[in-house]
Amino acid sequence: MADIGTEFRDILVFYLGVDESMLTENARFYADLAADSLDLFEVVVACEEKFDIDIPNDALAYFETVGDFLAYIEAKVHADHPGLPAGIGTPRNTAAA
Repeated sequence: MADIGTEFRDILVFYLGVDESMLTENARFYADLAADSLDLFEVVVACEEKFDIDIPNDALAYFETVGDFLAYIEAKVHADHPGLPAGIGTPRNTAAA
């Protein structure tokens, strides 16, 4: 299997239609990558299939950045952490600031 980060970025490029150079660890799905909830749902399904993991429906609320989502996938794949990785706090505030 290729590097998890590389495979994840390939999924994001395909489903979000963004250039790979935009996929930094701190890139925010909604603000920086212009993703919507359907885009992220498709990414979740693709990741579940590619990495043979289950991602709970409510987990997306915790993934504000590419790095958040990648850390979760790596933890699930390696079974190092049964829940969300450390550093991911409460769901993001989706209300306009």
